[in-house]
Amino acid sequence: MPRSLIIIPTFNEAENIGKMIQAVLSMNASYELLIIDDGSPDGTAAIVKGLQDQYAGRLHLRERSGKLGLGTAYIMGFKWALERDYAYILEMDADFSHDPADIPRLIQRCEEGADISVGSRYVKGGKVANWPSDRIFISKGASIYVKMVTWMPVYDTTAGFVCYKREVLQTIDLDKIRFIGYAFQIEMKFAAWKCGFHIAEIPITFKDREAGTSKMSKGIVKEAVLGVLSMRWNSLFHSYRKP
Repeated sequence: MPRSLIIIPTFNEAENIGKMIQAVLSMNASYELLIIDDGSPDGTAAIVKGLQDQYAGRLHLRERSGKLGLGTAYIMGFKWALERDYAYILEMDADFSHDPADIPRLIQRCEEGADISVGSRYVKGGKVANWPSDRIFISKGASIYVKMVTWMPVYDTTAGFVCYKREVLQTIDLDKIRFIGYAFQIEMKFAAWKCGFHIAEIPITFKDREAGTSKMSKGIVKEAVLGVLSMRWNSLFHSYRKP
């Protein structure tokens, strides 16, 4: 069975990371995990290290000094994955807002022909649980706004539960991805679409975290709103493909 790498960036996820590692790696022997920790003061990285012997060769850790942003963590993970023989590379959160049980569905959709599969809150069958109404309004509004500006045929443009075929990440010039916050999720989908890849969405239930603290901020929202306009404009003159 082709190997799959699930990338999880972390900052202060000590309450969740051990349970998440067990949940993912107990599902399928072809799954591997790469945790990218940004110097969590709560000991997240130490928990990962303590489990590496138990999951020898399947649990990987990269540590960075300080909060360097979600986007830079994933770019680092993508490049790490491309240096190795993974067929599918996935993104997900550590806080169980993304259900590990949906990982096989994301991979299966790519096996069936999609280049990217997105765990979507906003297609038929998708939903959000335990999220405050203001967060739902901002999230839905952002996705509608992005579709209007970019014309990209994706309903959940800010989704962070994604499976990429290896070929997608090999084609995109990852050094041209500019966003480091949650707008990174928008730009990666946009870059893949502009490169001609097919994006499919599958319905998921997104649950608000039960443990730990949300990383959402006003700066992240501002980046997404203003950055999308410049992203769309720049795409008229520059390609996301590797030269």
